[in-house]
Amino acid sequence: MGQKNLAETIREITRDHLEHHNGLLLGQAISAVGWVNGTVPDCRGIVELPMTDVAGAGFAVGAALVGRRPIFVLRFQDFLILNGSPLIFYAAKTKELHGVPAPVFVRAIAAEGIGPVHSGVLHSVYMHFPGFRVCSPMTPQEYQQVWQDFLDHDDPMICSEHRVSYSNTQELPDVREEGAHITLYAISSPRFEVGQAARMLAAEGIICNIVHLVWLKPLELSRRVLEPLEQTRLGLVIDAGHEICGAARSIAYELTQTSGQRVLALGLYDRTKCLCPPFQNKAPDARRIYDAVVSIIQ
Repeated sequence: MGQKNLAETIREITRDHLEHHNGLLLGQAISAVGWVNGTVPDCRGIVELPMTDVAGAGFAVGAALVGRRPIFVLRFQDFLILNGSPLIFYAAKTKELHGVPAPVFVRAIAAEGIGPVHSGVLHSVYMHFPGFRVCSPMTPQEYQQVWQDFLDHDDPMICSEHRVSYSNTQELPDVREEGAHITLYAISSPRFEVGQAARMLAAEGIICNIVHLVWLKPLELSRRVLEPLEQTRLGLVIDAGHEICGAARSIAYELTQTSGQRVLALGLYDRTKCLCPPFQNKAPDARRIYDAVVSIIQ
């Protein structure tokens, strides 16, 4: 058998949690439309929620409070807004204020090719609020590590997934190049584009380091993250979400403040995210990353 892809990895983690650890999975249309891209097993412990879009988080937080460690599936990240109140104003606060944790694992799923109310990448919003752990795994091994982190802590976690990653079987290692001119920090779906952008730039004599970021909060500025930037003294953080007030700018600021080097940000344009012409606003692809780096270098 070949190496498991990310969807298969998520499915196995979920099955083990539900069948052997008293887990619970809640979400809308779990079985109706392909078991959420093949990431959800057909097993016990699944609660199909009504199509209200706003009520699910309350059930999930309640389950977390009584020890079920629920997985709450949001098939579109846009629904993070509709479900925000129980998560932001209760799950994220109850441990600090009352000493009672609410460890809910929120699978917030992003996509590129859907309409203006089903294509959002909103992990930046939840980075703003104290109490959440926020991550964006794109590989099987990363997801296993993220899940173990959830089990090791009792905080609510926002796991920012992306449908483009589900078929991925490969890990995404950092790239450190001798004589590099700029360090590229990639988050979410642009992680699959940044390698091609680096090859395009190398053809123009611009050499790039690449650092893959999984954890958005807490952000650990380890030597792995900082040393490539100290080498190049110039960096660019690339995210699938909106650039203004987003994860890319926030992390770029943290890198700049910590290292003293110049770090910029690249994300969605400040307009509605949609793939329907003339309103296209896609996550930065290899060409846009290439253009941004050339502009910065010049």
